[in-house]
Amino acid sequence: MKRSGGKAQRTFAKAHDAAVEQYGEGERAHRTAMAALKRTHEKRGDRWVRKAESGPSDPRSKKTTAQKRRGVGETFGGVDVEQNTKQELYDRARRLGVEGRSNMSKHDLARAIARKQ
Repeated sequence: MKRSGGKAQRTFAKAHDAAVEQYGEGERAHRTAMAALKRTHEKRGDRWVRKAESGPSDPRSKKTTAQKRRGVGETFGGVDVEQNTKQELYDRARRLGVEGRSNMSKHDLARAIARKQ
């Protein structure tokens, strides 16, 4: 997070502070802040970069809170699978040296990118 821009750091900090007030210190406050950050930023390598358009980043973020707690839907470690095209994910996978990328689906590419970052 320290290598990310000021906006990403402020977004996380503000959301975390609000979540601590509501839920108390701990994992829930951290998860809430990460969800807020992932709505406006995407993880690129070791930093969070502002997305062109804010919105959900993965299938899990569209679920209800109860479904999220049960682990319904998949998350991709900060890789925005919803707003990136398959070609954009493919290009990132190529730059990261992901093997077998030409046979991967969009979700497979996002998983591989998340593992490499």
